Formats: sequence, C-alpha cells, structure tokens
Amino acid sequence: MNHLYKNDMVTGSEALIRSLHIEGVECVFGIPGGSVLNIYDAIHEVPAFEHILARHEQGAIHAADGYARATGKVGVCFATSGPGATNLVTGIATAYMDSVPLVVITGNVPTALIGTDAFQEADITGITMPISKHNFLVRDVYELPGIIHEAFYIASTGRKGPVIFDIPKDVSSQMMMFQYPPDIPSIRGYKPNGQPSETQIQKLLRAIEEAERPVILAGGGVVYSDASKELLEFAEKTQIPVTTTLLGLGGFPSAHELWIGMPGMHGTYTANKALQNCDLLISIGARFDDRVTMKTSGFAPKARTIAHIDIDPAEIGKIVETGIPCIGDVKLVLQQANINAKPGKSEAWMNEIQANKREFPLRYADSDKPLKPQFVMEMISETTNGEAIITTDVGQNQMWAAQFYQFKHPRSLITSGGLGTMGFGFPSAIGAQVGNPGRLVVSVNGDGGFQMCAQELAICAIHNIPVKIVILNNQVLGMIRQWQELIYDDRFSHMDLSGSPDFVKLAEAYGVTGLRATNKEEARKAWQEAMDNPGPVLIDFVINQDENVYPMVTPGSTIDDMIMGDEA
Repeated sequence: MNHLYKNDMVTGSEALIRSLHIEGVECVFGIPGGSVLNIYDAIHEVPAFEHILARHEQGAIHAADGYARATGKVGVCFATSGPGATNLVTGIATAYMDSVPLVVITGNVPTALIGTDAFQEADITGITMPISKHNFLVRDVYELPGIIHEAFYIASTGRKGPVIFDIPKDVSSQMMMFQYPPDIPSIRGYKPNGQPSETQIQKLLRAIEEAERPVILAGGGVVYSDASKELLEFAEKTQIPVTTTLLGLGGFPSAHELWIGMPGMHGTYTANKALQNCDLLISIGARFDDRVTMKTSGFAPKARTIAHIDIDPAEIGKIVETGIPCIGDVKLVLQQANINAKPGKSEAWMNEIQANKREFPLRYADSDKPLKPQFVMEMISETTNGEAIITTDVGQNQMWAAQFYQFKHPRSLITSGGLGTMGFGFPSAIGAQVGNPGRLVVSVNGDGGFQMCAQELAICAIHNIPVKIVILNNQVLGMIRQWQELIYDDRFSHMDLSGSPDFVKLAEAYGVTGLRATNKEEARKAWQEAMDNPGPVLIDFVINQDENVYPMVTPGSTIDDMIMGDEA
C-alpha cells in the first residue's frame, strides 16, 4: 500500500481511486454516466479495484448501505450527474435516518457549466443538504485527497451518516501531484466527543439502585457502537429487562431471559406493558421514534425518571423529557457504568415480567394451507439457528421477520427503520453478502417492495452472489391492506398487486434458481433446496392476503392499547 502514498502526477480520477484504496475501500457499487467517465476510465487501469455494476442507482446505494450496516465499515457508491445523482436521494435519506456511514461520490458537469442548466446538471449538494451529514463540491483537484479523507472521517465518527462529494468533470481530469493527508483531519466546527460524563453515569447507577420497575430500551446505537457485549454485561449486572427497537434487534440476544421482545406499534405485549408500567426507563442508543412511543403524551406514564444514553446531544429531550442525560458513545458509557453496576429492588418486577412472557407470547393461527408467513420466518430461524444475516423490505414482511426470527448477534438484521424505504431489502442483501462472503444472507421481501428493485437479480446471477431471496407473496400491498381493514373500515383502495409477474419465471429469466411453496411441506422442501444451493435462489412463498401482523397499536393510541388478533 505504500506505493499509493508516493508523490507523482495523476489525474483527479486516479487520485480518487488511489485515495479509496488508502481508506481501505473493498468494493464500490455504482453506474457510469457522462460526468463520471473519467473516473471509470481510471478504474479500467486498476484491475484489482472491485466495482459492482448495479442496474439502478437506488440499487447501488441500498447495496452500499447494506454493506455498511452488515460490516460496520463505510459503504461507497458512484453515480453520474443529474438523474444518476437524484436517483440516489432516497438511499441517502434512508441512510441518514438510520445513521449509516456512507460516502456517496457523484459526478457533475464541468465547473464552467455549473448553474447554467447544462445537460444532466442538478445541484446534488443543495438537494441532499437536509439528508446528509455533510457534503462537498470539489472545485480544485488539489483539494480532492483531503476532502476524501474528511468524508470518510465524518461519515464514520460521532453519530454516523452519509457524506456526499460532487466532482465536476473537469476536476476529475485535471492533473495534480498526489499527496494524501496522513493524519485524522482537524475540521472546524466538527469535534465529535464520545467521552461521557462520570457525574451523569453515577446518577444513572443511583437511580437503578433505587428503582423497583426498571426497563432498558435499546436501539440501533447499541449495534452501531459495537456495544452489544457491554449491554449484555450491564443488563446481567443490574438484572434489568431489555426491549430492543427494530434497529436494535440483535443488539441483545433474543434467547436471553432478560429480553422481552420488540416494543411499539407491533411490539410484544410484555415489552409494551413494561414500558408503560416502569418507574425507571433507560434508553440506550434509541431515539424514541414515534413507532415505539405511539401517543407520546401517554408514553411511559409511570416512569419517575427517564435516562437517555446517546452520542447525539440533539436527541436528548427531543421527544420525551429526560431526567438523566448521558451524552457519549454508548460503548464507552456502558463500559464505565459496568464498573459499579449492580441490581436494584426489582425482583418482584422481574417475576411479573416473566409471567407476562409466559402468558402472552407472540401467537398466530397456524395452518398448512394457506401457508403462514409467521411459520416461514420460524422455519428460517430454526434452520439457520439464528446465525443468518436477515435483510428485509418494508411492511408486513419486515414485521414478521422482526417478530419471529430469533436474532443472536448484532448486525444480523438489515432493515430500513426511520424512512421505511420499499425496495431496500433485496439490494441491501447484496451489499451485506459482499461484505460477509462466508455468512448466509437471507433477503425477506413482500411482493410489492421486491418489484421496486427486482432488476438487481442480474447482479446476483452475474457475480454468483448467493443471497437467498424470500418473497412473502400475498398479491397485495399487505400493510396498506391491513390498515385499510382495521382503520379505514374495509375500504380497500389501490392495494391490489394481482398483476404482478410470476416471480419464479422472473428469477429464471435473470439466471437465478426460482422455487415456489404453497404449504408447509413445499416450504420445508424449497427452503432446504435453497440452503443446499451454493448460488442465489429465489423462493416464492404464497400466503393469504388476509393475514395481518399482530399485536398492533393503531395511531393515536398508547402502546398498551393493543389489538392482539384472533389468537389473543
């Protein structure tokens, strides 16, 4: 790698490729276009540079996002100016909402044409300013190595997020003497500090000792800060039950006796009741999303104290009033807290929690045909022993995966939480698989979301990326249909997907093995065949369109006001 640091004359594009090598980038996802052809020409000269050609820019950025979430590294994608760049916007917003580190590299028209409405010109820095952690417009080729270094630093420190830098075509072809900054940059106005306050940690420990009904709400921050071991130690030392948000799933082992499930709109009875009846609520890396709190004014009404551990001070007190703010890196906060952590007076509380877990587990009315989506997720969980990486799309498939897959490890669930982006699930699985070639990656989709990025099947076929693609096919926009049934009095409007393609034939058309299952026997056989196949496989699980996700809390209700379903 030392030769990459040598001072010699290169183009801006060559400097970019060299800089990405220095930053340790393993793979870039992208699509070429006129404004980035200089960059792609530079790639041609570096055969070892791994680039995966997506079929749509949204597929490229979702793949980079899945890579980042599954590995903890920075994901990288390329796109050209104008429509190429604007096609990335949904993916940038998806990563921003979920604090995912991405470096997004776009081309732009030559500097002299910026602002003239030139062909394929768009102000991508202006467009993405509200949905990115930071962005740059590179006007001088000599600024490029430093900007790249800053971009990776900003994306991967503090509260992580996407950083965009836009390179005009003339800058990418200009010559420069290559020098790469060797040190962590000093950036005016950006001083991420993960060091927590010892005083606030001591307040938290005193509150725990005095609490009789404490509960931990653990979110994606636990996963992103690699603090799962510290959370486990903290929960066991304090004997506090743990509920994990959608993005926090895997941050605490699902099989542990202290885990009480996911909270919120489709949370477990035990988790929601615990949040409503606790006297001490400790939020760890969770931002009190509205799908967790539901009616905010009625959230955790018995909590005498709410503690909030988060690296982003802007999240403290934003949604709920916080009594004990612990600003800092979750891992560092928990490491300090674990030195003196001990249980409070919560033995009776734990007995109540365990009784609720026994009496009110997740249930569904099982059947052989129609095939139940809950059964499919249980089958996948059992046969993979909870060791797979699961990516999901958005909607019912996402909730069934969250409810019925037993996650053992962090970074095992890749899903769009904050933005709820349909089309995310399948391309993110490609990125997760590229970043984890030795792991089983399962992409769980609805028939609606899958069609939004189905063209990325070509990537799996060409590169033999062995993602197992699960489609829970109910021929409707399932969560839309569920809301229209339960909230809109059966007024079903434009949720019918009966004109969708035959997904088995679609997979085969791309060169991917396609299978179908309509009952339990077929489901077990098809899943085993997929597991035994070393390449990519798509399985179309045909389910009933009337199947709903339960429990459910309707908008405007408190989280303990749950519709439990027919099997309550």
